[in-house]
Amino acid sequence: MSQLFTGRRAAAACVTAALLVPLTACGGKDDAKKDEGATKSGSAATADLTVLAASSLTDVFKKAGAVYEKEHPGTKVNFSFAGSQELAAQVKNGAPADALVTADTKTMGGLRADAGKPTVIAKNRLVIATGAGNPKKIAHLKDLTDSKLKVVLAASQVPVGRYSKQVLDAQKLTVKPVSQEPNVRAVLSKVELGEADAGLVYKTDAATAPGKVDAVAIPDAQNAVASYPAATLKSSQHSAAAAAFVRWLSTPEAQKLLQQAGFQKP
Repeated sequence: MSQLFTGRRAAAACVTAALLVPLTACGGKDDAKKDEGATKSGSAATADLTVLAASSLTDVFKKAGAVYEKEHPGTKVNFSFAGSQELAAQVKNGAPADALVTADTKTMGGLRADAGKPTVIAKNRLVIATGAGNPKKIAHLKDLTDSKLKVVLAASQVPVGRYSKQVLDAQKLTVKPVSQEPNVRAVLSKVELGEADAGLVYKTDAATAPGKVDAVAIPDAQNAVASYPAATLKSSQHSAAAAAFVRWLSTPEAQKLLQQAGFQKP
């Protein structure tokens, strides 16, 4: 009798196991699909973001990225900094990235087919960067027309180069630069190293080199306002996480970091 009972119990166990196998298999497929869906939707839990950003954002974005990663465990933010025109070329050439922040709306506007709706996260203004202590005693934009001065500007394709041309043209000033650089940090570097007497850079860039360069203010009436739009990229493999980061740039915490770095409110 005991043998019969044992046999029945063993048979029941086999039937139960047989029933559970397809259920387990189905559960595994569903879990895999969920994991796959999370990856495609850009789940912030495992996102590894690449953000293309204008050179003038280098210092503040490194700080912002560290804060964001701390607040969003599992998300890593990798930045690639360059002139906005170079970043736009990378996007058009299919470089893998998740979000873009440029130093002007014109460059972003040329990427409507590649980027989502942009949001301006900050603004900036130009200053005249000079050597420490302003040895050439530069005080006004018109001083840059002195042929004895070595003035460096950004190339006209670069946002800061366009802003510089706009400012100089408005004052009917002709400046012959000794070089035209690919981004604002290259302009700053030339002045900082003494390879140029002066250059037009953003206020925030001059602030990153205290004791190495001086910043001569340009009156608002003669200045230009640079706007920084941020947008997700349609080719992103982490669209949800990219959108979350772009939204975060407009939060009070991110805005505080930007304004501490000298950027103006959007």
